[in-house]
Amino acid sequence: MIVPTGQDVARLAGMTADPADDTRTRILRAALDLFAEHGYQRTSLRQIGERLRLTKTAVLYHFPAKEHLLAALVEPLVADLEALLDSAQTQPTDQARWTVLEGWVDIMLAHRRPLGMLFHDIALVGRGDTYHRLIVIAMRANDLIAGPDAGRRERVRAVQAVAACSDPIVFFTDVSDEVLRADMLDGVRRLLAPLPADAEAPLPADAAAGPYADAAAWRHATTTVPASARETPAPGTARDAAPRNTSAATTPGAAGAVAHRRRRPGRPPALGREQVEAARRMHAAGTHSVDAIAAALGVSRATVYRHLTAP
Repeated sequence: MIVPTGQDVARLAGMTADPADDTRTRILRAALDLFAEHGYQRTSLRQIGERLRLTKTAVLYHFPAKEHLLAALVEPLVADLEALLDSAQTQPTDQARWTVLEGWVDIMLAHRRPLGMLFHDIALVGRGDTYHRLIVIAMRANDLIAGPDAGRRERVRAVQAVAACSDPIVFFTDVSDEVLRADMLDGVRRLLAPLPADAEAPLPADAAAGPYADAAAWRHATTTVPASARETPAPGTARDAAPRNTSAATTPGAAGAVAHRRRRPGRPPALGREQVEAARRMHAAGTHSVDAIAAALGVSRATVYRHLTAP
């Protein structure tokens, strides 16, 4: 596979104009622009050549196939991630973890334009070795973040952390680098923060689905609903109208409904009307995560979820 030279990598990182650009770098820049305008599949090598007043043969001289262009555009990102992991590999566990996470965010932001434009097409590099390098990079990053002798929970959170340091780049294109970097790292720190002792208990088997699959939401639901409301009703009673063996945790909205019926007279709702409207606006705008909304309003994640899903 043909990849950019070190000089190409430096120029492509910023994608800025340079009068001294050679033909190879000009082709890469034109390809990126056209891929952004028309998509990878609908852009031909002939179109790339025409934009630069080159023949298709001249383009093929530097890139024998269109997929080589895509791989070359991704190469600077891949090379930077490999260098980051090499650097972190020799560090103590805690230092390595945050070297990877902070460095990952910075690299994604540095390659923000090509990454965002090629987001839907990167899978096409699977025909060469770039795809396999990306898989190895992801596995190395997960191992460094999880740490040695990590259990399942730590490995899952490591995978989530890498996603948290990557995905927002392509979804929040209108947010500045500085603000997005702070938000992403804040989210990762919250994700990897030590869990409270009572958060380590496993979920019951019947809570593995529905809106209470999250451990905190399950605990909130089962502690705010009176025990009597969670007990199996005696056969023939009015409460036995619901299907047997259906708990509040596995029926969307059931826990909230039961809690509402059991609420003592005069007890205020968890959120006022204005707070609910504010939570819904923040969620709809995509500017705040559920965790951020809950922290801002001083309530639990489960409370936020309940009001976001309420009619």
